[in-house]
Amino acid sequence: MASRTKDANGDDDIALALSLAGELRVLGGKLKRRMREEANLGDLTFSQTRVLILLEREGPATVTALARAEGVRPQSMGETVASLKTAGLVSGEPDPVDGRQTVLSLTAACRKALKANRAAREDWLFRAIRAKLAPAEQKKLATGVELIRRLLDT
Repeated sequence: MASRTKDANGDDDIALALSLAGELRVLGGKLKRRMREEANLGDLTFSQTRVLILLEREGPATVTALARAEGVRPQSMGETVASLKTAGLVSGEPDPVDGRQTVLSLTAACRKALKANRAAREDWLFRAIRAKLAPAEQKKLATGVELIRRLLDT
């Protein structure tokens, strides 16, 4: 836990907030890496994973729309999408408005894998909470989670 030490201006609250910000950043990164270890969608690159997340959250999209959302060239996104198609994770249908374009969406197999992946991560976290934290500590964690939610909702 962060220690309450005075900063150069003698303001403990600022020093505490700075310390907490650093600790949360580090812990957030560790949690993200640990959750990634529990997930297994194969050997997907960061870009491929981002495309799957975008399609899951935002729904079907064209290569151009995906490229714009990720800030990359459409040619680069085309390569990423092609590999996802080859892996059977993404499929395409002609755009009903502009038949020259293809609207991409997740395959049923991909949706199933994403769901299983999410369940595996939550199961690991559930087991870790139950094994490492006493009931009173779990209640404290619930309070902490609510505070983090408030931070992220700003």
